Amino acid sequence: MKVKEIMAPNVKTIWLTESLTDAARLMWENDCGVLPIIKDGRKVVGMITDRDICMAMAMRNQSPSGVSVEEVMTGQVYSVSPEDDVDQALQTMQEHKIRRLPVVNGEGELEGIVSMNDVVLNAKASDDGIAYEDVVKTYQAICAHPLPAAASAAAG
Repeated sequence: MKVKEIMAPNVKTIWLTESLTDAARLMWENDCGVLPIIKDGRKVVGMITDRDICMAMAMRNQSPSGVSVEEVMTGQVYSVSPEDDVDQALQTMQEHKIRRLPVVNGEGELEGIVSMNDVVLNAKASDDGIAYEDVVKTYQAICAHPLPAAASAAAG
């Protein structure tokens, strides 16, 4: 199954210079927890989540209207293309412990988003789709807590 078959098209986006208030408002109005950050048309340069906004505000003594998305965004963007297999999206989610991936074309322009919600809603027990086993394996990888440095060194 291809990413384009399950992705959400027509994704809401936000510009680098907009405020956290703007981002939160867009998320609220569109029932989403992430916004791709774009510039130069629809080129994805970052992502911001509802958690990013909450943590930024908890760590600052200023109004969210005075903080730009650029100051808080995650600049490392992991993405997939519409033609990638869903298995590739799941692998990327597992490796980077993320629940949502922007779907971009060859020029890095946004085409949609594929999320774990999309994957779960399209999962099947049979072999002709996304296997339940792959969904569970991906969620386990995303949800796994990293080992503390001392425990990690002792285990190695």
